[in-house]
Amino acid sequence: MNAMHPDVETVLFSEEDIAAMVKRMGEEISRDYAGRDLVLIAVLRGAVVFMGDLMRAIDCPVAIDFMAVSSYGDGAKSSGIVRIIKDLDIDIKGRDVLIVEDILDSGLTLKYLMKNLASRKPASLEVATFLWKDVEGKQAAVNPKYVGTHCPDAFVVGYGLDYAERYRNLPYVGVLKPEVYS
Repeated sequence: MNAMHPDVETVLFSEEDIAAMVKRMGEEISRDYAGRDLVLIAVLRGAVVFMGDLMRAIDCPVAIDFMAVSSYGDGAKSSGIVRIIKDLDIDIKGRDVLIVEDILDSGLTLKYLMKNLASRKPASLEVATFLWKDVEGKQAAVNPKYVGTHCPDAFVVGYGLDYAERYRNLPYVGVLKPEVYS
């Protein structure tokens, strides 16, 4: 076990926990998409670590592509305005598309992204999220087909998740100490 970063309050999911979740999700996706034309689309930058592990856990042929969107502006809450900064390089028409997300919070950005991708006429369009944040009293705008696990409504970092572009390289997911971001 790697030493905990001094800015991290507690570790929620260890490297071993993450590996088990990714393996389970890879098996589910492999079973569901066997014999189909699957394209994984990662939303940059947070999902890139999860995407790398997930695609190696999938046993059927898979293509990958990336999108980058901006929806937060300067704050920690979504502005509701989504801009596509990097679009897909491949055509998804008639193909099975699985959006790979690091964390699902409100789901507003993802809902916009799904509407945009649906207009390109894929054969199917689903979501795989590593974490689904439990926000009390709120229902996410999107229901993912595949979920690594639920996590508390806390500021989580590691395994691709960042605060101010830091902590993405931590091999676990932990809760950031409030004094770091307040």
